[in-house]
Amino acid sequence: MKKLQIIYITAFFAACLVPSLGMAVTKQETSSENRRLAEFPKIKTEEGINTQWLPEAGEYFQEHFAFRNELVTANALLNGKLFGVSTADGVIQGTDGWLYYKDSLQDYLGEELLSERSLFNIAHTLSMMQEALEKKGVQFLFTVAPNKNSLYGENMPYYDSLKASQEKNLINLQEYLKKENVAYADLYGMLSEQQEILYHKRDSHWNNKGASMAAETLLSSLKKEHISYQDEPYTVKTDFTGDLDEMLYPLAVTPEEEIYYDKQTTFAYVGEVGSNFDPRITTVNPVKSGSLVMFRDSFGNALLPFMADAYANAYFSRGVPYQMSEVDQKNADTVIVERAERFLPEMAQSPPVMESPKRQVTVSEEESASDGVYAVESEMQGTFRKITGRIEKKYLDTESRIYVRVNQDKIYEAFPMDISTEDGKENNNGFCLYLDGTLLGTDGNQIEILTGKDDSAHVIGELTL
Repeated sequence: MKKLQIIYITAFFAACLVPSLGMAVTKQETSSENRRLAEFPKIKTEEGINTQWLPEAGEYFQEHFAFRNELVTANALLNGKLFGVSTADGVIQGTDGWLYYKDSLQDYLGEELLSERSLFNIAHTLSMMQEALEKKGVQFLFTVAPNKNSLYGENMPYYDSLKASQEKNLINLQEYLKKENVAYADLYGMLSEQQEILYHKRDSHWNNKGASMAAETLLSSLKKEHISYQDEPYTVKTDFTGDLDEMLYPLAVTPEEEIYYDKQTTFAYVGEVGSNFDPRITTVNPVKSGSLVMFRDSFGNALLPFMADAYANAYFSRGVPYQMSEVDQKNADTVIVERAERFLPEMAQSPPVMESPKRQVTVSEEESASDGVYAVESEMQGTFRKITGRIEKKYLDTESRIYVRVNQDKIYEAFPMDISTEDGKENNNGFCLYLDGTLLGTDGNQIEILTGKDDSAHVIGELTL
């Protein structure tokens, strides 16, 4: 009996040591998740002894222990196949083999919807971008790639009973886009009218046919000459691996069908491109005309070949905030902003980097106040002076504009924005301004913050920079 106990204890501790000792003889584990794994911590840093070495080392081991992916996969298969639940934080296990991205859940349930002011912040910022571009003769278009469960929610699990609202940020935003006259291509409307499924079951994005139809909608909205793929022959191959599948079952993915059009594209990549998810990609096409800058996210991966094939020069950027100087650098005649539906709240927090426009505004001195602004910060960002701050909500209506008057002279309009704070409360009362750095002296500049509508405003705060 004692001998069996010793064998059992020995086997138990040996099994516990396998993940750590195995790190010495196996290749370093990589993550199937869309994030960077922890690096092994240093005992001594530039600041001195690293007092967080032990928890950092624990995090490193947790993410790099031997056979991690095998164990993660086995656990996911057990829970997914037996209990129908997901073990990956970012993945929802749907029915009939469908997987959904968890970041889209709040949109699906109608929870924590954007406020009216936040919707205005997004739409008005896009309107300001469009205005600046059109003054340069550049065509602008905004579009939103719908969440998979917005189009194909029938395979979501039991969440239907938890829906707080049938409203969606995307639908609510469209009303403000109309008010602000933003050029908008409605991909949700187009895709929801199709009879066939145009997204992958085990990926969060559209398939190549869905991407071709999205591209055709964008190019038609721009009145850009292009090729329609509706009648083009294609081949179907079962060789596509979904991003959600890789996150949930890193070593047991289920390949699914993908469409490959027989038609050959005529564009070429400039430089070395690892994949269409690279942060910046440039393409050329000797048989086409026009120049495109497209600010996009992961939905642009499958979209990119169709868009690149329509322009002589195209530049695709995943950078946020959008660097509008890139439009001038690329001598673009067209700018497209594509954003996934689940990222709309982030749009309210990231105004583009561009010089704020001058405005002719009538200032009402009678309504002036001095307590309307707080948390103002100023810093040089490249050649721009960036000024940010927040407005007391009593001075801010849903569609109030925010202005800055510099040294009792010129008035500029600031981008309205949401502010992300630690308390988790709704903070849609921020602003961001980019001024030519040469406009301000080194110190002693009088800055007045104004709010108003219809080209009239009143001062609500003053400060010296």
